[in-house]
Amino acid sequence: MSVADALDLGARLLPVIVFLLAITVTAEVAERAGVFDVAGHWVAHAGRRRTWLLWGLFATLSVVCTVVLSIDTTAVLLTPVGIAVARQIGLDPRLFAVTTLWIANTGSLLLPVSNLTNLLALDTFARQGLGHGDFVALSWAPAIACVGVTLLLVAGLHRRSLRGRYAVDPPPQAHDVVLLRVAGGVCLALGPLFALGSPPWLVAVLGSAVLVPVARWRAPDLLRRLPVPWVMATGLVVVSAVVQVAHARGLGDALASVVSQGTSAPALLGVAGAGALVANLANNLPAYLVLEPVATDSGTRLMALLVGVNAGPLITPWGSLATLLWLQRCRSAGVAVPWRWLAPAGAACAFLAVGSGTLALAVVTR
Repeated sequence: MSVADALDLGARLLPVIVFLLAITVTAEVAERAGVFDVAGHWVAHAGRRRTWLLWGLFATLSVVCTVVLSIDTTAVLLTPVGIAVARQIGLDPRLFAVTTLWIANTGSLLLPVSNLTNLLALDTFARQGLGHGDFVALSWAPAIACVGVTLLLVAGLHRRSLRGRYAVDPPPQAHDVVLLRVAGGVCLALGPLFALGSPPWLVAVLGSAVLVPVARWRAPDLLRRLPVPWVMATGLVVVSAVVQVAHARGLGDALASVVSQGTSAPALLGVAGAGALVANLANNLPAYLVLEPVATDSGTRLMALLVGVNAGPLITPWGSLATLLWLQRCRSAGVAVPWRWLAPAGAACAFLAVGSGTLALAVVTR
């Protein structure tokens, strides 16, 4: 890799790395301030002791959290909230655990900030003359389709758990009111700012710049051992460099010869299917980077690839970082979801989500 290639790669990755670090700090401080706890308990109260309504509201919260704060935030911060609420009202926590895992992946299409793969794709969209608005114009239909079939499948698989009512509302926890309101306000502001096309890295930095000083003033203990994903950021740089070298040695040409061309529905399904397959074999980030050259000629093909690498990695535990983080959270909470059940169920969800999302994309771009 030449010096020029390395500089180009660095310029592309820097906004992604800054966003990853800043949004993690913002989400973690918001969680410690009680935003997700309050949201989860509000959902339980608003469910009016009807299990199906509670689950529907929690699923909606998961979608919003994924769209605005990214896939990893849902996996890391919302999973324990769902498990805790379920236990407090006597429901099977696996229902909420599976909901957060699948929604975290299949719900990460709508905005560029919803998944790191989307942020990586922004640079390619820009080279095609497409901006944030064009991204959303391409993503809204597959995003709705992916989330819709995911919720239908979860409801079908857990229909017995969704019947009936729960007896009591979970008790609220005490939080610093000033910090809670500031953190809640920041989280509510992120979505519109992201959707309006503001640079994601700048919005995330501003969010953390507001929250960290307020947390230091109101509750400095909350900032102790604040997890910052340095290892993940380093891994992204290393993987990107390796893929860049591989492409320079002909990997892109080899892939282009086996992946179908064009923007017909079968061609888009081929691109999305390849993304889902490679993501489950390796991981969704390297899968996107490896396959990006076969989709650079069209925004539609690039979105099809994102459908595959975002909604597809539900079969293997290493398919996405969010799945690995979700597994760690479930184990910490003492919740076991057997992989012999989760893998085939995840395969069904991936097949339905990728298929329906890609077909929805084909319809709206026809």
